[in-house]
Amino acid sequence: MECRQCATPLSRPGDFCLTCRTENADSVVVDCDRERATVTVLLDGDVVAERTVTTRPENDGEREPVELRNFAGLIADEVHRKRPDEVYAAGDRDVLEAVREQLHYSLRRVEPRGDQSVVDAVRERAGERSLEVVETPPDEKLGGSHSTLVGGRDGMTAVRTVAAHPHVKKVIPGPISAGGSGSRSGLRAKATRADENGNVRLLVRDGSSVQENRVVTTAGSREMGERVRDDLDESLREAGLQE
Repeated sequence: MECRQCATPLSRPGDFCLTCRTENADSVVVDCDRERATVTVLLDGDVVAERTVTTRPENDGEREPVELRNFAGLIADEVHRKRPDEVYAAGDRDVLEAVREQLHYSLRRVEPRGDQSVVDAVRERAGERSLEVVETPPDEKLGGSHSTLVGGRDGMTAVRTVAAHPHVKKVIPGPISAGGSGSRSGLRAKATRADENGNVRLLVRDGSSVQENRVVTTAGSREMGERVRDDLDESLREAGLQE
């Protein structure tokens, strides 16, 4: 494949052109299990490249972390050489968490429906690319008059997890109130249905206490806000804050 701008031959299809500094891909989709990952490169919704990365999982408890880190590094390298605008991912959570640690991009989780492919699920969400990306660090997105968070350290983890999303502008903690019998042990967090402006609420429960935090997003509409909400709930599940 040649660069679409200057026609310089690329080492791999979809690579960022180092000659004229042009992107030849706008999205990368990572679909992985514990032994294999498929990295699909998209430009304007069309597949321009697909590469498979494999590993042989170690049974040795001491070697397994190194093997997983190396596997994740190969996946991350495939992404970095494309310099895409968005990176989407689906599959094994342990692998994706290892990739996330080595990636210079935010991973956007996608959940295919039925027999839908991961790439088709990403195409369905293509409109999100137009959303404003907020570069502010998560801790600087925390605001409002209420400084106390329910659940202490776990509550802060929930808020930071949400604040880390690239389409979240601000998280505003609300007052803490009694929220029921408190029969469940441990802190639980969930994003509520988006309003007409695309903003959501982060409900954090710890025992009988509940806190409703306002989450301001860049979505601008209920439909796009719902997609951001799906991302937030997936991130909270990965953080162990949802069942």
